[in-house]
Amino acid sequence: MMENILPAYDDPLFSILLIVVIALIIALVSYGWGLYRQQKEEGKLLKFLEKFDSAECALETEDMPYEPHMLKPLSLLAKAFENSGEYHKAISIYLYLIKHVENKNGELELMERLARTYLHAGFLERARTLYTEILRRTPRNPKVLQELGIVYENMHLYDKAKEIIQPLQLLGEETAPLENFLRFARLKQDKNIPVSEKIEALKALLEKEPALYREIIAALLQLDTKSAWESIDPSRTSEIIDILWFLPNSQLDLDIISADQILRTLYYAKGYLEEEATQSGIFSLDMLAVARKSGFDQGDLHFSYLCDKCKQSFPVSFRRCPNCMAINSVKVEENIAKSSPKTDHSLL
Repeated sequence: MMENILPAYDDPLFSILLIVVIALIIALVSYGWGLYRQQKEEGKLLKFLEKFDSAECALETEDMPYEPHMLKPLSLLAKAFENSGEYHKAISIYLYLIKHVENKNGELELMERLARTYLHAGFLERARTLYTEILRRTPRNPKVLQELGIVYENMHLYDKAKEIIQPLQLLGEETAPLENFLRFARLKQDKNIPVSEKIEALKALLEKEPALYREIIAALLQLDTKSAWESIDPSRTSEIIDILWFLPNSQLDLDIISADQILRTLYYAKGYLEEEATQSGIFSLDMLAVARKSGFDQGDLHFSYLCDKCKQSFPVSFRRCPNCMAINSVKVEENIAKSSPKTDHSLL
């Protein structure tokens, strides 16, 4: 009876039936394996996220029921907490969302946000662990690579930060400014390099990367005043006006200062020079110099620092923007203010 129902093995229909059956088996196995892998990956993720759960989390989210429509408002709320500096609340929300979101791309985006929050909050080891996990899943992610490099940089692991450069180059990213920035950071930190060698290395780096002008001049002033003044470009005074303004008398090179109109005006306005000079091209500085010439010595310069990339303003100088993490983006803004008691403190 069965022989009449099924085609014979040498019948072409038998071959077609066999192929269909094999294809169905493969499809079922693939589907089952996919479900297994997904469940295993979800289990790994939950186990991975357990490392970040702690009493530091400020919001109770354990018993909160999740609905897909909650993703966007909770993400916005977490971002608002992060922007206001309430990092623990933002972390709680991101952890809650990552555990419940079903979309893989959404999950990775939330993990990136969480890692960035840890970075801004100063939890560097947690940020490093999370960025490494994201790169395990999506290795070709230049933004995550860059931010992992920032984590290593903040941990003063400059060799590890340098390892990020090659993958970025392979992804077509411009890395020369970052390479020079890391070279400067490592050079400044290394206490085993003789001072004379460090000075020459800094000067060579300045020629190669003029964008590091502010950082290198500040470093040279700490090492050797004469070398620093030899490297100062009066046409770029606005970039280091705060550094020059707060230099003590002992670090001034009067020969170089007296030979340049801008520097003469700066130190006349400061009260260090008696020879009148009121033309620097820097409005606040010229107004202060004119006021002194007129007998009003109650003025001073106060400084703020603007990121040229994200336009955020900060009360203290920075090498990397605290907000967008850009390098070589600080812009000094000076304002006339009432003078404070004279001190010999410098910014160095």
